[in-house]
Amino acid sequence: MSEINKSTILIVDDEAFNIVVLSDLLKNDYRIIIAKNGEQALSRASGEVRPDLILLDIMMPGMDGYEVCTALKANPQTKHIPVIFVSAMSDELDEERGLKVGAIDYIRKPVTPAIVRSRVRNHLALKVAQDQLARQNEILEELVAQRTQELATTQDVTILALASLAETRDNETGNHIRRTQYYVKELAEELVAMGHYTEALKPEEIELIYKSAPLHDIGKVGIPDSILLKPGKLEPEEFRIMMTHAELGAKALDYASDSLSSSATSFLRYAKDIAACHHEKWNGQGYPKGLSGDSIPLAARLMALADVYDALISKRVYKPAFSHEKSVSIILEGKGSHFDPVVVDAFQRIEERFKQIAEQYKDEE
Repeated sequence: MSEINKSTILIVDDEAFNIVVLSDLLKNDYRIIIAKNGEQALSRASGEVRPDLILLDIMMPGMDGYEVCTALKANPQTKHIPVIFVSAMSDELDEERGLKVGAIDYIRKPVTPAIVRSRVRNHLALKVAQDQLARQNEILEELVAQRTQELATTQDVTILALASLAETRDNETGNHIRRTQYYVKELAEELVAMGHYTEALKPEEIELIYKSAPLHDIGKVGIPDSILLKPGKLEPEEFRIMMTHAELGAKALDYASDSLSSSATSFLRYAKDIAACHHEKWNGQGYPKGLSGDSIPLAARLMALADVYDALISKRVYKPAFSHEKSVSIILEGKGSHFDPVVVDAFQRIEERFKQIAEQYKDEE
């Protein structure tokens, strides 16, 4: 075996005779490095040539073998190096203590050559297998992370494509999708900071709601242009048709969810809730189902406020853009009737952040 391919063994002993005995036994098959005390052992174990196995004496001046092994196992650079105690201490309690501090084996002095060679060979083979398994696990983790990222990217692209489809049909949308997406996220995070809905709004759930928010008006693709693009206020019958966009959006997302694997549809669950229920009102006077209170999905309650605020500050063919202050006043008036009171409380605490988002993503003139 070439020197390059040989495993490296660190022999640690304060007696030169013991170092010579162990070196002579192993030098033909392994590359040997030595240390004559605990401090040297720790330095060489973490040095440029990292040992694959350490044969460690216990009774040494200064740091004894137990202390050295404890220090090796506490260091991330050396904790995976297998340690075999080689000691004249023959009491079972000594061996038990050695195994407790992290050694994998215990050889009593005077050593038997065949036992030393066999134990070293077996533990090195085990280390090679463990290293290979660890590397395979790293590769699998990398692959899982890559696939997870690919799935997240696919979800993001799907959402943006669908949201853009709805946007192209509505000449008043502009940056509405992006603004409401950020409003919803800010509301969710503030609710958690206030101690509300903490179980429903864990970080991963907030992220899914944030990503799903752009699909709230996806059902508008099913509304005739004569109504969707009408340059004026809708007649009652036209408005009735416009109201169906909530159900149309929910049905489309429901169909998409049924067509995909369960692992790919967690984000669609929130998208469907938002599309279906963002026009419901806390007092039950909304549409399409007249849901009230907590029966309205939380994600939709967040979107309800975000959507109304953005409509208020935006210019429409039937109204001018309202000021931030007037829009806030109207939102506060809807507390407990149109909106979840707790969500309004969160909004009131961060209304300046809403103003900043509106300015950052304002529509081009």
